[in-house]
Amino acid sequence: MRYDVEFYRTEDKSCPIIEFLDSLNIKMRTKVLRMVHLLEQNGNELREPYSKHLEDGIYELRIKQGTNITRVLYFFMIGQKIILTNGFVKKTMKTPTGEIQLAKKYREDYLSRSKRKDDEDE
Repeated sequence: MRYDVEFYRTEDKSCPIIEFLDSLNIKMRTKVLRMVHLLEQNGNELREPYSKHLEDGIYELRIKQGTNITRVLYFFMIGQKIILTNGFVKKTMKTPTGEIQLAKKYREDYLSRSKRKDDEDE
């Protein structure tokens, strides 16, 4: 089963994931995109060391290239859909709480705007 992977966009149409990918060197960016493809193919079957549930429905895609460690946060939607929210270069053992909070904030925004859109379509 294949999943649709979508990049979260803010209300003003900026895209935190694209901005993050643009900040990475070409090798890491390529590796991240390869992992996104793996996520697209495997969805919630993808497990450690590639993917890990953090908390409250927020997951991280785990990418390592040499000594550099990168994480991309995401959540699942009904209908085989995965929304990538934000990414960061990992510098500590623990995922920064601020990054998880940001992913949750983006999810809330995404859900409220998609509900608004559904209400308008009725």
